[in-house]
Amino acid sequence: MILEHADIRIAPGQQAAFEEAITRGLRTVISRAKGFRGAQVQRGVESPERYLLLLHWDTLEDHTVGFRQGPLFTEWRAIVGPFFAVPPVVEHFELAVDTPQS
Repeated sequence: MILEHADIRIAPGQQAAFEEAITRGLRTVISRAKGFRGAQVQRGVESPERYLLLLHWDTLEDHTVGFRQGPLFTEWRAIVGPFFAVPPVVEHFELAVDTPQS
């Protein structure tokens, strides 16, 4: 499984509208993508205009080829893109160590 980490910065004062838009985008667009397994959105405590979007994909190609090069990406960006203060920084990770909580 691949973890996509997107560091998103939005304009100040747009948090409520952005959170509604990203929730809608995840439910109506990304949820339809092949290989998508789930997502979390984290809001910055010290920087409330900063968000981390964490998406789980079966494979790197499910995100980089299937989603990013397909029609769903255009739909996604139409919903969330207007809120971006700068382009998101996106990286991919694979699990190296897993320690369950006790």
